Amino acid sequence: MKDRFEDLVKYLMTNGLFLEEAVELLERTLIERALAETAGNQSAASKMLGIHRNTLQRKMVEFQLDGRRAKPKPVARVTVRATRKRKAS
Repeated sequence: MKDRFEDLVKYLMTNGLFLEEAVELLERTLIERALAETAGNQSAASKMLGIHRNTLQRKMVEFQLDGRRAKPKPVARVTVRATRKRKAS
């Protein structure tokens, strides 16, 4: 497993991924996987990850994760209605 991880690190570094981005990617993926495996149960997912539930919730907000689906929340859509011109009397 360590060899596979070393290969991944080498790949990420040669492709210009900065440490902050790599850490965010790893954290997000682990949290998504833990939430999926626990059917969105945050207490169980936090135990699986070895972090406090409040830390998990803070990370979920940071990564815009919805615990029920373990996917990013959709962006709100704005609907613009066309206005009709009134006829002159």
